[in-house]
Order: sequence, then C-alpha cells, then structure tokens
Amino acid sequence: MSALPSPAPVPSSPAGNPSRPGSPMAPPWLRAALADVRGSLPTPRVAGVELLAGLVTALALIPETISFSVVAGVAPAVGLFTSFIISVVIAFTGGRPAMISAAAGSMALVAAPLVHAHGFQYLLATTIGVGALMFVLGLVGVARLIRFVPRTVMIGFVNALAILIFTAQMPHVFGHGWRVYPLVAGGLFVLVTLPRLTKAIPPPLVAVALLTLVTTTFHLKAPAVGDEGRLPTGLPKPTLPHVPMTWETVRIILPYVLALTAVGLLETLLTAQIIDRMTNSRHNPNREAWGLGIANVVSGFFGGMGGCAMIGQAILNVSTGGRRRLSTFAAGGFLLLLVLPLRGVVQHIPMSALAAVMIVVAVMTFDWDSVRPATLRRVPISETVVMAATVAIVVPTHDLAYGVVVGVILSALLFTRRAAHLANVTSVLDPDGGERIYAVQGPLFFASTNDLVTAFDYTHDPPRVLIDLSDADVLDSAAATALDDVLHRYAERGQVAELIGVDLSSAAMLRCLRPAGSASGTGAGSSSPAQPD
Repeated sequence: MSALPSPAPVPSSPAGNPSRPGSPMAPPWLRAALADVRGSLPTPRVAGVELLAGLVTALALIPETISFSVVAGVAPAVGLFTSFIISVVIAFTGGRPAMISAAAGSMALVAAPLVHAHGFQYLLATTIGVGALMFVLGLVGVARLIRFVPRTVMIGFVNALAILIFTAQMPHVFGHGWRVYPLVAGGLFVLVTLPRLTKAIPPPLVAVALLTLVTTTFHLKAPAVGDEGRLPTGLPKPTLPHVPMTWETVRIILPYVLALTAVGLLETLLTAQIIDRMTNSRHNPNREAWGLGIANVVSGFFGGMGGCAMIGQAILNVSTGGRRRLSTFAAGGFLLLLVLPLRGVVQHIPMSALAAVMIVVAVMTFDWDSVRPATLRRVPISETVVMAATVAIVVPTHDLAYGVVVGVILSALLFTRRAAHLANVTSVLDPDGGERIYAVQGPLFFASTNDLVTAFDYTHDPPRVLIDLSDADVLDSAAATALDDVLHRYAERGQVAELIGVDLSSAAMLRCLRPAGSASGTGAGSSSPAQPD
C-alpha cells in the first residue's frame, strides 16, 4: 500500500463562474499556457542557476535599453521599464522559455520617426496597436509562416546580428582613453578562462563584479552605466495614450503598427529558432506571438515602448544556464531591482565590463562554420549569395525586416530558377512508326512552361501522340495552359494528342484552369487529361 496520502477532492467550479482559467470553459490557448507555467516550477538547485542567469542578463539589458531609448527619442526610464514589463509578462505568456524579450533596437529604429514627428503619446497608442495585432496574428496561426524563411536567410540573420552586437560595443571601447583597453582585455580574459576552471559561477557576473571593484577601488575614470542616462527613481504608473480618437490618428499610427509588428515577430520567431538549437528543444510560435502581443499591450498601458526578442541577451541567458521561464522572469525582476533600489551601485558598473560580455556573446552568436573555406566550397554559390545579401542589408540599415524580406525574395527567385530546369521530356517511337510516347518528369509551373512547349517535335511526330504525366506534377495555371497549347498545336496539324497518367491534383488543375473549347476537345481520347489514373 502506498504511503502517500490520497489527493484531496477538488471542488467543482461554481455554476455562476464557468469561465475561470482553470475550468474546461476557458479558451484552449489559456488552459495550455497555465498548465505550462505550473509544470515549469524548478527545483531549488535549478532555481539558483536560473536566478543567476537572470541577474547576468539584467546587467546586460541596462546599457542596451538605455541606448535604444535614445535611438527612439524617449527618456531612458521608458526603455528600462519597457524591458522590465515585457520580460515579466512574457515569462508567463511566451512560447519559448528562457528567451529574453525587451525594448529592442530594431523596433526603436522603426518607431523613432513617429516620436520625432508626432510625439511620445502616439508611440504609446502605436505600442498598444502592435500588441493587439500580434495577439490576433498569434491566435490565427500566422506565426507558423516563419517556416518559409530559408536556412540561408536564417544564417545571414544570425551573422548580421552578431556583427551588430559587436559593432555596438565599439563606442564603449574606443575614444575614452587608454584605461578602457586593459579593462576590456581583463574582462575578456575572465570570460574566456573562467569556464575552464569552474562552471559554478557565471563568468559574466564575475567579470562585471571584478572590473567594478577595480574601477571603484583605484578610482579609475572610465565610462560607467550612470553616464549612459539618468536611471529612474519611481515605478511606472498605468496610463492611457493622450491622442484624439479620430481616423486621422489611425492614419498616422497604422503604418508604424504594421511595420513594428512585422519587425517584432520576425526577430522574435527567428531568435526562438536559435534558442531551440542551443537548448535542443522546440518553441510554440503561435503562443510566442500572442504572448508577445499581450506583453506589448501591457507595456503600452504603462507608458512603455514596443519590444521583442533580443538575440544577444537571449543567448547570454541560455549560455549562463537559463533554460526555464524563471530566468526570463528573473531578468525583468532583477532589472527593476538594479535600476531602483540599487541604482547607486549599478551606475558605477564600468561599460567596459558590459562591452566585454557582449563581445563574447557576439563571437558566440556568429555562425563561423558558414564562412569556413571548406563550407563555402561545398555549399551552392546561390546559398552563399543569399546569406551575404541578408547580411549586407541588415548591417547598414539595422533593420531586420528589410534583410529577411530581401533574403526570402532572392531565395525564391534562385529556387525558381533551379526548379525551372528540373522538368524533363523524353520520347520513344513505336516500332510501327504510328505512335510516339512522350514521358514528362518533374514539376510543371510558370517558370518551366517555355521549355515544356518547345520540347515536342510537332512537325515530324506520327499521327498519334501520347503524353505521359505519371512522373510530373501540374502545379499552376501556367502549366495547364502550356499543356493545352501543346494539344492545340498537334490538333492544328491533324494529329491526335492525349494526356495519360495524370494524378488527381494535376487532373483537378487541368479540369479547372484549361480554357473551355480548347484543343483538348478534339480528337479521339483527347478528353483524358481530366481523367486521372
């Protein structure tokens, strides 16, 4: 007999409240989210690792979010509180545990013209609109379209962001006197050597603490966190955007809502795939989309800007041991703790320490295997071109959306070019000379139609021609029209052409898209294109 006590009976839901989150009447997405949160409670030992990872990530968030606030044209407190709110909310609602979402530079760049032209209140309205749109897109499943982003574009995205992370640290390294160089070098030395000695303490935390101790003890004049901007002194308060509720307001914010939603979801879902590979796990893209939407809505109502996943901080969190939602929540919680009660200590942290941490993150982020000579020789040149084009667009513009869109379009064009030549037509002549059989193989679509129509010998073929489509797929109306043209050319010469071996999907395409009264209506057996094998 088991020594465990019997579970206590669970009271049923009140009849007057059937829709509370734990009841069967709650939406499926909400029940799944609550079950996932309940099932992710860690053991004390794991919790310690998660909290340390969150602390290190919070330290790295401070200078980044302050810088992004300046880019967007808002006060540093806006970016800091945005990062706190989004990290805490996404820890519960997100679909990728251990990923860090906060006030991101990509969204700050898109929002900056709106702030400069119309003011901060319009940014709040836009942020709420972005969150609402993300929530709707997540519920309808649009996030799964991320699977159409090719691997080469993904590699280009990763490499471009690694370059951006690295170059963003250079202003903190150069132009501040010789004292900064040994500090950065010392930080890099700790970050590289400490993991070989022990993994009990996160190397970034040791590097930050050690360099802060050195600069304060020896009174070294070096740029510190406090020099990046004034830290906040109080908690954010709920607010509503003070904008007129008119169609003119909608006209102003709608383009920014669409652009910020696209940029935020792209960067978030691509970053989630990177964290998937690092942790050997899978994320829920739809939940991540609607979860990020909720986080942005909350941010907007508390005076924050838009946010999304931050690849550098996400990789830092995972590399220091973060695997669960607790590390994401801890990053937001420690961020608030550092910028409010402990701001007197945090403002003395040297930027050289944080720059050293992010330089190591950039090196870890870059896909070095993609640029090795052996890999470049093995990979098709078209894939290398796509990767390079993605990097070339993202790095100078700092805009992920442009790079991904260009990469996807270029990949589609190159793929279409290759697929257009996959169709092959061979023929054999009947020994009696009265019939020729053509065998068509491969995908038939708009790019392969020219080669298809000219592959037949209309002048010298016998009176009867069979076109076997057993190994071919009619994919679009252009292919159906091309086959109809082939039949029409034979009919004009008094020959009988017949399609055989048509599968169900190809037959449906031919039946629906071939023009009425075409050449297929003449000659014995010419109606067979619509009849699959």
